[in-house]
Amino acid sequence: MIRAINICLALVLALGLAGCGQKGKFRTYKGPEVTSIIVSKSEREMQLIHKTRVLKTYEIALGFAPEGHKQFEGDGKTPEGTYFIDRQNPNSQFHLSLGISYPNDADRAFAEAADKKPGGDIFIHGHTGFKDRYMGDWTLGCIAVTDEEMEVIYSMVKVGTPIFIKP
Repeated sequence: MIRAINICLALVLALGLAGCGQKGKFRTYKGPEVTSIIVSKSEREMQLIHKTRVLKTYEIALGFAPEGHKQFEGDGKTPEGTYFIDRQNPNSQFHLSLGISYPNDADRAFAEAADKKPGGDIFIHGHTGFKDRYMGDWTLGCIAVTDEEMEVIYSMVKVGTPIFIKP
């Protein structure tokens, strides 16, 4: 009988400690729908919007050559223009990421006319592997936030959400 009680107590303690552990990277969001994302490259700021109301604002890092619109593969620029979130990547090397629909038809045509590739794989992603959040612009053209912020963003933003990237 005492042994059964000890086993029960051990199980209760183990389950209780498991509940106190670090939470996973996948969060649940039950607030207003994010209807758009606005990125201001010059302000290094990204806002998640519900209709006309700002839900969240984040400080961001950009491509290592942040001035101007991304035109070619390897130019280190973050695109400018209207795109949409086209995929979620739960296995990103940068914690979590949301794909941006760059390049669009106009981007591809511009690069093709110059006999170059437009590049691709532009994401909003976390900061895993980078110690200093304030180290400046460091991505290859993506938009970066902290891992903790990316967990919240990933839970809030759905595939199909428009993203407006301004100079």
